Amino acid sequence: MKLTVAVQMDPIERINIKGDSTFALMLEAQARGHSLAVYTPDTLSQRGGVVSAQVRPVTVQDVEGDHVKAGAESRTDLSGFDVVLLRQDPPFDMAYVTTTHMLERIHPRTLVVNDPFHVRNAPEKILVTEFPDLMPATLITRDRAEIEAFRAEYGDVVMKPLYGNGGAAVFKVSRQDPNFGSLYDLFASLSREPWVVQHFLPKVSEGDKRIILVDGVAAGAVNRVPQPGDIRSNMVRGGAAKPTDLSPREREICDRIGPALREKGLLFTGIDVIDGHLTEINVTSPTGLRAIKRLGGPDLAAQIWDAIEEKRR
Repeated sequence: MKLTVAVQMDPIERINIKGDSTFALMLEAQARGHSLAVYTPDTLSQRGGVVSAQVRPVTVQDVEGDHVKAGAESRTDLSGFDVVLLRQDPPFDMAYVTTTHMLERIHPRTLVVNDPFHVRNAPEKILVTEFPDLMPATLITRDRAEIEAFRAEYGDVVMKPLYGNGGAAVFKVSRQDPNFGSLYDLFASLSREPWVVQHFLPKVSEGDKRIILVDGVAAGAVNRVPQPGDIRSNMVRGGAAKPTDLSPREREICDRIGPALREKGLLFTGIDVIDGHLTEINVTSPTGLRAIKRLGGPDLAAQIWDAIEEKRR
């Protein structure tokens, strides 16, 4: 099976190929004989029923500084591709949401991974609330009195933007923290959106496990350990990637959420688990493929393409 594949992504020339999961997917697709093209979401257009973008054919190689060769750009009807990978990074804002509306016009005749309808309707910090018994105590609000009552009940909490990503603007706040008022005012002035407030899990210092699920099945994991003095384990924030296996509790979590992910067409997802508690279900642009393989784990890009090819059949 030879597929034509378009990748909606941030500019490919700027990516860090050592840790980029989109690049891992592209290398695997090319190795299988699929043809590759890229475009950035800002070039998407819809005219009548036709969704198009400024598309460039590309070839890729795993060589830092010389990882892509691109052909001439041309406006192309995206329905002519077999597969579109929806892979630009958040923020999950109205620009991102608009791209999902456009891509719905071509899906599923052109297979969009992940399903744009459910990407739009299942933001990472909201989809996870479908499984409250698997989570730490969690509040979503921008109401100050609610946050203060939650802090009074649980003590140390973590506050983070509802639609944030990559560990940006994540704060630990204690029950009597004198910075809370200023932090609340800062958040309120920067955004009209609610925040996520969660009971702080001290064992985050031992790692925040990223588990990759392929079509709803646990396929591999990496443990991300925060730097000393930081609660954020994201690798873009200095978290150290460590090899890991899944505990019985983590397998239970995957078994519980897997059928829902499969039903929603969320073929490539990455969940975050701290001390046996599910904190996020990442569906927009999950990462971790290259770290897992580099640490001796399975080649998850190959498993993802096996699943894509099966769906195209």
